[in-house]
Amino acid sequence: MVQIQEISDEIAEKPQLAATGPAAGDGETKKAEDVALPAQTPQPAVSGPELPPARAMASGKSADEILADLNKSPLFMTEFEDNDDIAALQALAYEGTPFENAVDFKERGNECFRERKWADAREFYGKGIALLVAEDRRRGRGEAPTLEAAEDGTMPPDPDSPSAVVEQHALLATLYGNRAACQLELRNYRSCTLDCGSALRLNSANTKAWFRSAKALLALDKTVEASEACHGGLAVDPANTALQKLSKDIAERAKTVATRRRREEERIARETRKAQRLKAVLRMRGVRTRATAQPPEMENVGVHLEPEDDGTWDLDVSKSALCYPTVLLYPLRMQSDFIKAFNERETLADHLAYILPVPWDATGKDYVTPLNVDCYMETTGGSLVKVGKKMPLGKILAQANVEVVDDVVRVFIVPRDQAEKWVKEFKEKKAAERGDRT
Repeated sequence: MVQIQEISDEIAEKPQLAATGPAAGDGETKKAEDVALPAQTPQPAVSGPELPPARAMASGKSADEILADLNKSPLFMTEFEDNDDIAALQALAYEGTPFENAVDFKERGNECFRERKWADAREFYGKGIALLVAEDRRRGRGEAPTLEAAEDGTMPPDPDSPSAVVEQHALLATLYGNRAACQLELRNYRSCTLDCGSALRLNSANTKAWFRSAKALLALDKTVEASEACHGGLAVDPANTALQKLSKDIAERAKTVATRRRREEERIARETRKAQRLKAVLRMRGVRTRATAQPPEMENVGVHLEPEDDGTWDLDVSKSALCYPTVLLYPLRMQSDFIKAFNERETLADHLAYILPVPWDATGKDYVTPLNVDCYMETTGGSLVKVGKKMPLGKILAQANVEVVDDVVRVFIVPRDQAEKWVKEFKEKKAAERGDRT
């Protein structure tokens, strides 16, 4: 902190430009309690006048230190810092009655709105709303207002008088309407409708609130509600050209939305028919299905009919075949192959004929032809069943005690000379798992 020395009247009348050292009787620097300071080492003489106070404060400091000092002043502050100056400036914004402060926030918001600073304007309007809503809540609790006498001893007007409350509610409606305008510009359409609703509850004749509400609802494609809001405004002001034009825009948009909604409903109806028909065909084929809590990500792949079911009412399913996503698992090599659409009329041999030999078989003999491997599927009880490679998949799923889990058929492919050992290990592992669960 910079120390300020006291200069006696005598020295002030005869200023010494070149000081050679402290003189007796001159105004010496003392502490508040007049405690004598220890003797100081005489300083060398300095020629010329002393630096101005501002320059003296910055003398010997780096640029960063100077900027840090400037940042403590509200006029030069670039970063927020809690200090007494800031607290005083904040307090000034709330001097006066809540109504006066709300008026001030409205004016500040209007300035920002004119400059197209929608977010800043919204904040100012919101502060004014908060002040007036707090007053309403205070009155609702039956609390008396806090009134402070002026310097001349006069008391301010009663903020709870009927006329004062009417004036406050008129201002509150304006603030809600203004904030709704900001929300509309910021595309916060739901917030806009909420603010318009609050404004209209206070003043149902606010045509701007009706207009903004209708415009926000139109942006959300809520054409029925938008039309009702538009009619509400026209009931107040039938000659309002803006509302008349908006009413026509809503009517045109309503046609587009209705067409789109009808197409979406038709699409959902087709998808529902396809799903119901697929379940019926699976039941007729005798295929067991099961869904787990965490099915794999299959995108658009799933059990389906071929030719593809278009969802029409008159599809002849007797001429269609079921197709299943199928995974061929090679448990001894931790490998797999995926068949996107395994037709129920096809056999495992049909697909193994082009899959085998596999490129990752280092032995060159385990997975060469379909004759080298056996195929197994897991039963509903957790055991294994050996399935024929020349039997159509539809018959396997209908006759064997197996199931399609999460729309996927799973088949284990094991070298024939190692199959017996693998089946034994598989059963032992399943038995151990069942023992752990019990």
